[in-house]
Amino acid sequence: MQEDRGDGWRKDLRRLLSAWVYILAAAVLSVSAWATGAATGYAILLFVLLFLLVVFRQLPEDDTSAAPTLTVADPDPPADPLPLILASLDGLDMPIFVLSPEAELIAQNQAAHKVFGELAVGLHVSTRWRSPGILDMIRETIETSQPNQIEHSERHPSERVYVVRVAPIDADEAAGASYFLLSFRDISELRRLDRMRSDFVANASHELRTPLASLRGFIETMQGPARDDAKAKDRFLAIMLDQANRMSRLVDDLLSLSRLELKAHVAPEQRVELAPILGHVRDSLAPLAAELGVEIRLDLPEEKIEVLGERDELVEVFENLIENACKYGQDGEVVEVALRRDAGGATEVSVRDHGPGIPAEHVPRLTERFYRVNVEDSRSKKGTGLGLAIVKHILTRHRARLVVKSELGSGSVFTVRF
Repeated sequence: MQEDRGDGWRKDLRRLLSAWVYILAAAVLSVSAWATGAATGYAILLFVLLFLLVVFRQLPEDDTSAAPTLTVADPDPPADPLPLILASLDGLDMPIFVLSPEAELIAQNQAAHKVFGELAVGLHVSTRWRSPGILDMIRETIETSQPNQIEHSERHPSERVYVVRVAPIDADEAAGASYFLLSFRDISELRRLDRMRSDFVANASHELRTPLASLRGFIETMQGPARDDAKAKDRFLAIMLDQANRMSRLVDDLLSLSRLELKAHVAPEQRVELAPILGHVRDSLAPLAAELGVEIRLDLPEEKIEVLGERDELVEVFENLIENACKYGQDGEVVEVALRRDAGGATEVSVRDHGPGIPAEHVPRLTERFYRVNVEDSRSKKGTGLGLAIVKHILTRHRARLVVKSELGSGSVFTVRF
């Protein structure tokens, strides 16, 4: 301690001597003041003051002020990254959920809310997805911190296919929290396109084979034995035109079905009134009904009944149902169309015919593509076998369903329930 003090005194003396220029200047000023007539005491006092000023300027400041004690402030706790994560996820159009290390739901983005609805925070992921594949994948990722993904299908409210991926978020370890992102990438359109391509080829080749064979046969006949037979040519050309129209209807129905499948998961958002639609369909089918000797009767309530839907698609639904009732139930001579809304708020449109009815074993398969109760009867009435399949896909998009009741000898009732 004494050595430290001695060294400090020597440093102060060296620092003071290094200011000899200022001390000399102070002495010169004092002598000059004395030489100009100032009192000797005043000159001495001036020198002392200037000398002290130099001394205080050169000496170091007090240790307490020169080297203040540094106090280390307690570090601020790390900020929770969850708000920043959610703000980023809301900008994505992919459903994403944030999970805790216990596989409990912490949060979800807007896209997830739109697709899966609002899920309560704190619930285990198994309360919403019971798929063993998803649960095992999440469990493995939580244990190993390695991303995983699988393919998963949802059947309600419409069939969707997702690539489900879970991955950890590298958060600050000091935060004391870790999160996992569960994402759903919709690949339904890709799967549907693949299936539609294969279905189109299989169905179109099967259905087009007969009319194409007919066309080829008639053309060969007209080029050969009937080359000079004008009456045969006229009859064959009429049949060929009918077969070509059949192929055209078939292709149109297949394309319509394909377009409907592409947007089956997008529910309509507009409200449409059903009574004017049913009136329009009745008027458009009036010539066909008159040709078949069938009367279309509408039973509409006075109140205004609206549903969420797309007008053109609903027109196609009721045209298919009423046209089928006219064609296949024409023995009853009357087709009754009724619009009702029950006390629970459900809306129903029923189409009843009084024809021969449909055997019970055929009813569950009526909406399958190209399924016909009677193939020859369907083709003779220019049916493609796709009408009820189109109806089913439109109603699936409208979150509605088709209920079929039929008894042999008593007719059939097709009810659209919204």
